[in-house]
Parts: sequence; C-alpha cells; structure tokens
Amino acid sequence: MLRSLLILGTGPHSLEMAEIVERANQVEPTWELLGFVSASRGGTTERRIGYPVIGGPEVWDEHAEASLLPEFGWPREAEPPRDRLVSLVDPSAVVSRTAQVGVGCVIYPYCFVGADARLGDFVFCLSGTVINHDDVVEDRVTLASGVLLAGEVHVEAECYLGQGCMVRQKLRIGRGSTIGMGAVVVADVEPGSIMVGNPARPLRAAEPHP
Repeated sequence: MLRSLLILGTGPHSLEMAEIVERANQVEPTWELLGFVSASRGGTTERRIGYPVIGGPEVWDEHAEASLLPEFGWPREAEPPRDRLVSLVDPSAVVSRTAQVGVGCVIYPYCFVGADARLGDFVFCLSGTVINHDDVVEDRVTLASGVLLAGEVHVEAECYLGQGCMVRQKLRIGRGSTIGMGAVVVADVEPGSIMVGNPARPLRAAEPHP
C-alpha cells in the first residue's frame, strides 16, 4: 500500500524532490505524492510538474494520514509535526547499512553516506555530496553539490557548506558556520564563521540564526 506524501514548499528544490519520489517509486512503489504545500495560507489552483499546490500549512489537518517532507528553506515558524516527518533518498545514492539518517532529510542523486556516519534532522544533501565514515552532521545542515567530507568530520547544527568545498578528516565545523564554494578546510572552524579560499580562512562572522 502506498504512503501518502506532501512536499512542503514550492521552490525549485521541491520540484527536484518530486522527481526523486518518482524515481524511488520506479524502484519500489512507496509514495503517493498528493502535491505541494505552500508556506502561506490559502487555497490555490496552481500545478507544478503535474502535481497540485493544495494550500498552506492548514492542509496538514485535512490530510492527517500524509507524511510530510520540507524542502530547503521551509520557514522555521511553520515547522511540521515531527511524528509525521519522513526522509527521502534518491535511488542512485549509496547509504551504508550502518549509517543513521534522521527525519526530514533529503539525499539527492549520487550522494554517498559512509559507514557509521550520523545525520541529524533536516539535513539537505545536494547531488554528489560525500559524507565519509564516522562523520557526524547535526540538525539543519545544508550540503551543496559536490561537498566532500573526509572521515570523522563533525559538522555542528545550522551550517551551510557551499558547492564543491572539502573538509579534511577529523575536523569540527562550529555551529552556524558557512563554508564558501570550493573552500578547502584544513583546521577546525569556530562557531559562526564564514570561511573561504584554499586553505580556508575566516572572512567574517556569520549572522546568528534566529
């Protein structure tokens, strides 16, 4: 029996997530995608790649049987009920049987999650991300395309790692930090840092998260 699913968001990532659902269903029929949920309340007749935008967060109660999956950037003030959250993994991704993946995570095509790696909740991994063995990625971390984490890296919550950046083994990225596109991190990063370059160096302190 297929499980009902609502994708929270109407941006470009939500469309890509819908396509991941379709590919996953081709391998093993799992999801009945009901449509997208807008961050703003109210009805709509919009359709995106064939699926309806069925309303705002109020539709959660109307579709109480549906699992929920937020796209990157879904507003914190409209956080869905945790007991209804699921994660989504593209069939082309490789996730070790000993890895742990939290709820609300999205793992795009051609990602790799190694042995004993641990992903928290709301981790968003874009295409080609490599999370090696024994890595820890805490809640609400975004890994852009082509990010490479060597083994035993610890990324604290609320970080953003830009496209194609690399982090040397056994390092720690402090909470709320941003690692710039193509940066090469060779030392621990203090919380709230913005790092750029090769080797990565501090640019300025990041804006605190609300």
